Amino acid sequence: MTQIATAAIVADCIAATPWKNGGGLARDLLFWPTVEGWRVRVSLADITRDGPFSPYPGVDRWFAVVEGPGVELQLALGAHLQRLGDAPVHFDGVEAPGCRLLDGPTRDLNLMLQGGARGVLRHGPRFDEDWPVRGRYDPATHTLHWGLPPGPLQGPADSLWLGVAP
Repeated sequence: MTQIATAAIVADCIAATPWKNGGGLARDLLFWPTVEGWRVRVSLADITRDGPFSPYPGVDRWFAVVEGPGVELQLALGAHLQRLGDAPVHFDGVEAPGCRLLDGPTRDLNLMLQGGARGVLRHGPRFDEDWPVRGRYDPATHTLHWGLPPGPLQGPADSLWLGVAP
C-alpha cells in the first residue's frame, strides 16, 4: 500500500469553491491519491439553500453536520433528519438526495470513496476501529488530522473519525 503522510489540514486556510448547482460552497480538505484520480475525498461544505446534492455515480458517501441546525435529506429509503451531533449518514452517491435546511445554513463534513476504496465516518470521543488510514476532524478548530497512528484514539466528544482502506 502507498504510504499516507501525517497531516493537519486547516479548513479555514483552503479557499471555498462554489458548487455546480449553486447551493453552497465546498472546501476540499483531501484528495487521495490525486485530485484527478481520487479514490478518497474529504470535503467541508457550507449549505446555504435548499436543493439537491450533485449526483456521484460509483461513489460511496458519508455525511455529517458539523455546524448549524441540520438538514433533511430525501434518501431512497425516505426522509432522514441529520442534525449536529447525529451519527453520520451513509448513502450511495448516485442518489443525489434532495436537501432541505432545517433552520438556516449548515456546515457539513463529507467522506467520498470510489475505485474500490472503503471507509467509515463515526462521531464521538473514541475511535477503536482498525483501518489502514485514520483521521479525525475537529469541529472546534476546523482541522482534519490525517494519518493517525494505530490503536485506540481519543478526542473531544464532537470528534468525527474517518477510517479508510484506499
